[in-house]
Amino acid sequence: MIPFPFTAIVGQSEMKTAMILTAVDPGIGGVLVFGDRGTGKSTAVRALSSLLPPLQMIDRCPVNSASRAEVPDWAGPVGEVVTRPTPVVDLPLGVTEDRVTGALDIERALTRGEKAFEPGLLARSNRGYLYIDEINLLEDHIVDLLLDVAQSGENVVEREGLSIRHPARFVLVGSGNPEEGELRPQLLDRFGLSVEVTSPGTVEERVEVLRRRDAFDRDRASFVAAQSAEEAALRDRIVAARSALPKAGAAEALLHDCAALCLALGADGLRGELTLLRAARALAAFDGESPTRAHLTRVAPMALRHRLRRDPLDEAGSTARIARALAEAFPEEVAA
Repeated sequence: MIPFPFTAIVGQSEMKTAMILTAVDPGIGGVLVFGDRGTGKSTAVRALSSLLPPLQMIDRCPVNSASRAEVPDWAGPVGEVVTRPTPVVDLPLGVTEDRVTGALDIERALTRGEKAFEPGLLARSNRGYLYIDEINLLEDHIVDLLLDVAQSGENVVEREGLSIRHPARFVLVGSGNPEEGELRPQLLDRFGLSVEVTSPGTVEERVEVLRRRDAFDRDRASFVAAQSAEEAALRDRIVAARSALPKAGAAEALLHDCAALCLALGADGLRGELTLLRAARALAAFDGESPTRAHLTRVAPMALRHRLRRDPLDEAGSTARIARALAEAFPEEVAA
């Protein structure tokens, strides 16, 4: 199925920026997208598959290994190095633990008497993206499982006589509607960036959404071809940013800004500062610049809004609190 082009999504600039930053630096830790239904959350995630640079991997390797030395011993026969799209794997609601982690291959066990491992979604998503729609409705035991794997970067299966370990490093992307329930704090903290999306607020924007979606539905191939140059240009910028990222050092003053802002907001732990710094560096690399306070102020809301303690006396919400803190700490940048 042909996905809707990423560059053709109308508005939602913060969501698209967050997705791009994780493509530049997967170590940022994933994206949580909360907002109204029908605002392009799922569309943006699935559009990543055609936008991300392809990966070099071993053909038929169940965990997308980059070299033969990394292929697990239970994988069976594999091929040569091939170029494949970056995997974007959906984790559906109601999924079983066996489907996520992998389990004994029942068919081979019954027909051949062999004890073999059947990989799950975590294996397929290694070196790629794992997408969970309606993540706030995910069952608790699956949440616990994801927390363990996200922390270790490894999937461990110890049951049914199997003892299997394999890498499971992926960018976690979750979306949902906050009216349908909140996310557990432990899982919320594992997301590097958090964005809020709303329905278009003007007639012009809504008409443009209708126009583009109608054109895509009537002739998908032509619509995608018309966006190909813009998609290629964005992909090239992401590749260039990945190459520039290791050289994107941060001045001592920027480190001070990260710490001061998080301290002023009362952000829990130090993960906020680290994510804020990585996101600012990724944005600077994408812009072809050195990291500055301007980059910091642009990524601060998405890096920090889900890390703040609730203030029962402040009804404005975390986004407004961050905006106030930025205005007080860096008035010249906010004014610009």
